Formats: sequence, structure tokens, C-alpha cells
Amino acid sequence: MKSLLLMVMIVGLVACEREDAGKAEPSFSHQAPETTKDYVFGIHPLHNPVRLFAIFGPLIDLLNNSIPNVKFRLEASRDYDEFEKKLYGRQFDFALPNPYQTIKAMSHGYHVIAKMGDDHKFKGIILVRRDSGIREISDLKAKKVAFPARTALAATLMPQYYLHTHGLNVNRDIEIKYVGSQESSILNVYLGDAAAAGTWPLPWQSFQQDHPELAQELTVQWQTETLINNSVMARDDVPASIAMGVARILDSLHTTHEGSEILARIQLSRFELADNSRYRVVEKFLAKFSKQVRRLD
Repeated sequence: MKSLLLMVMIVGLVACEREDAGKAEPSFSHQAPETTKDYVFGIHPLHNPVRLFAIFGPLIDLLNNSIPNVKFRLEASRDYDEFEKKLYGRQFDFALPNPYQTIKAMSHGYHVIAKMGDDHKFKGIILVRRDSGIREISDLKAKKVAFPARTALAATLMPQYYLHTHGLNVNRDIEIKYVGSQESSILNVYLGDAAAAGTWPLPWQSFQQDHPELAQELTVQWQTETLINNSVMARDDVPASIAMGVARILDSLHTTHEGSEILARIQLSRFELADNSRYRVVEKFLAKFSKQVRRLD
């Protein structure tokens, strides 16, 4: 009886194997799955890192939602030195440097793909306390003047050139303080740690919005002429299709509701397409500054 039962089980298993042999086998594609490429987008210290993420985060989100198989990651830097170390070390795939850093970055394998518009806003301003009694540039002699960094074009180089062309030797007549950021420069003059401070319109407007009571104690005493605004650059090993995709999205931001809201956060009317040649005017200014005011690195 046991032998008969065993025979029945064997016959059943063989039948099942034959039935399964006639079924389609699972197929596997030899095509490699699509992978996501990460790109680091570095923004120079327009604001402190927390504010920078709040302002530019939505732009990075839009790029991520608009370009397939690509992941953009925003990276802030605590000060100009740190940003420039990363930029000149080619740690960014995309970058938004100031015009001085733009010129330097070209020799490190970056090229301009777009720029911030509103060139009329790219100028230096010099703040003083309303109660300081400082009315003439000569009143700054023997006093401390704060600037964000040696390489901040609008907030440092342009104001220093302005002071130089209006009779003040910035190497001898004043004590210069490089304080690391736009906000620190503004706060230095508010707190009385400096008699005046260099900055430019965007961080000054942000300071007025965030700290209206403090801002009321300050006034723009002088402002410089304008120059070309900040660039957007891509590293030379970024595929041209990706770089141009980013440039076109930036160039079209002002045409959509979502893009207009992003621009409003940045306090900008639009981005526009650009290339390296647009920044020759900066090279001319830097050569003039280096010859007349102080030698640049």
C-alpha cells in the first residue's frame, strides 16, 4: 500500500514538472536602469546660510522637478573664503559667484551660462549711523570701515574705489575690517564697531525687512556707479544639455507664476542668458582697481 502511494506521488511530481516546463520563463532586461546624477549648486554668500537656503531652495526644487534623472543640491558657505576655496577647487558643478569670482573661476574650468538681471541694482552702498555726524568722506579719516570680504565686488571693491576717487586713501586713511558677511558688515556699523560699512542693495533690503527698527538707525550715505550683476556658471565637465537646460529654465522664470514667486524671494526681476564675454567689463574694472587702489590676488 505504501509502495502504491509512493508511486502516485512520483507520477504527480513528474506531471507538474512537465506542466511547468511549458510555461513562459520570466524575462530580464539587459538594459541598465536609469540613474540619477547629482549636481552641487553653490551660491556665494549673498546672505547667511539659513537665509540662503530659504531664498534659493525653491529654485533648486524647480530645477529638480524640471530636468529628469538629475538631482540638484544647494550648498551654502559660511563666508567668502570658504566659498572661493570650493569654487576654485572645482567642488561645485554649478555656481552663482559674484563678478570678481566669475573672472577667477574661468581659469578653473567654469563658463558663464546665465546671469542675474537688474544690473542697475549691482552697485556698492556705504552705510553710516544717522547719529554719527559723518557727512563728508573726509569724516571717515582715522576711523574703522567694515566690509564683508576682500573679494566682494559690489560691497567691497566698488565702495573702496569710490572712496579712493573721492580723496580717501583706503590703505592709509582708514582702518579696514573684513568681517565675513554682508549682515556682519551692516551690524558692525549699527553697533558702533565701525564708523561706516560697505554692502550692496540686496542684503540691505533684506536687513530692512528683517530688522526694521535697527535699519532706521542707519542711512545710505554714498553709493557707487553700477556694474554687471552676478553670473551663473557651469563646470566644463557638466554635459552641455544639462547646462543649457538650467540656463533656459532660469531665463524663463519671469514668464510663469511659480518662477515669478521664486524671483520675488531673490529680489530679482529675471535671469537672462549670458556668456563669458559679458564679463569683460569686470576685467577692465579689476585692472583699474588693482592699479589705482590696491593690488588684487
